[in-house]
Amino acid sequence: MTVHPPGPLWTGRASNRAQWLLAAAGAACLALGIELAVHGSWTAGIAPLLMSVIGCLAAGLLILYGTLAFVHVAVTVDSENVVVRCGHVGLPRRTIRLADVASARFVPRITPQQWGGWGYRWRPEKGTAVIVRRGEGLELRLGDGKAFTVTVDDAENAVRVIQTHLRALAR
Repeated sequence: MTVHPPGPLWTGRASNRAQWLLAAAGAACLALGIELAVHGSWTAGIAPLLMSVIGCLAAGLLILYGTLAFVHVAVTVDSENVVVRCGHVGLPRRTIRLADVASARFVPRITPQQWGGWGYRWRPEKGTAVIVRRGEGLELRLGDGKAFTVTVDDAENAVRVIQTHLRALAR
């Protein structure tokens, strides 16, 4: 007899459509780098052209990854873990064992300005966060005193599920 692990107790997502504009800017930089490489004028010498091509390609790739990685976040709570996956590839990814969570709380208003912008953030006085948009989210206080915050839709229900599971673990 095969035993399958139980499915998720709760799943949620949050998206930021404005990040697609930044992704378009990254794609434009990438396209410019390719255009320069293919049709660039070599009259000024190879060094300036090579620097321009490499600069455009690098900037385009960095902007594309930085925006597409944080265009949305998916959070899953199962019987053992809270898993946070970013972007379409699911990276960066953070798995927090529920056994390591001391408490969970609903945060009705989180802004990127509180954390220094969008993305995967760390602030010594606040902890770590994944911020993809302004709005509601959840904060996990870990047993070591550190906090992990994530913006996600329906965070209030996620907190209820986590708190219920934490009470069951405490028994």
